[in-house]
Amino acid sequence: MKLHDLKPPAGSTRPKRRVGRGIAGKGGKTAGRGMKGQAARGTVPVGFEGGQMPLSRRVPKLKGFKNPFRVEYAVVNLDAIQNFEGDDIDPDALRAKGLVHKHGLVKVLGRGDLNRAVRVKAHAFSKTAEQAITAAGGSVQVLPPPFGHGRPAAKGNALTNR
Repeated sequence: MKLHDLKPPAGSTRPKRRVGRGIAGKGGKTAGRGMKGQAARGTVPVGFEGGQMPLSRRVPKLKGFKNPFRVEYAVVNLDAIQNFEGDDIDPDALRAKGLVHKHGLVKVLGRGDLNRAVRVKAHAFSKTAEQAITAAGGSVQVLPPPFGHGRPAAKGNALTNR
C-alpha cells in the first residue's frame, strides 16, 4: 500500500449538502438560517460574542500575564529530609527548622538519597520522592490544600487594577 492508495472506507464520507438552490430540496429558500435576524444575513463577525467583550480582546497581549489562580509550593528535597532529626516530618516541623518558607504549601521533591524510614506529611509529592520514601520503609501522607479541592482564591495583579 502506498500513499496514493489511501482512501476512506466506502460509505464513510458523504457529499456536501448544497443549500440555497431553490425551494424543491431540503436546504431551500432560507437554507437553514431561519427567518430574518442577524444570523440569516451573514453579518456576524468571527468571534462575535453577542456584545460581550470577545475573548481575543479579553486576553492580555504581549509579555504574558500573571495567573491569579497559580498554586505555588515551598519545596524540600530528600537530602534535606535525610539530614532532618526525627522521623515525623510535617510542614510545621520543616518551618520550625527553617527549611521551607513560613507561608504556602509544601512539596517534596526527589533530589538526593534517603536511607531511613520517615513518615512525611506534605501537600504534594513528586513521583520519585514518593517512591524513594516508600522504598526506604517510610510513609507518605498528602495533606489537603487549605482552599479545598477546587482552585484557590484569585490573587495577583489582575485584581489590583479594579
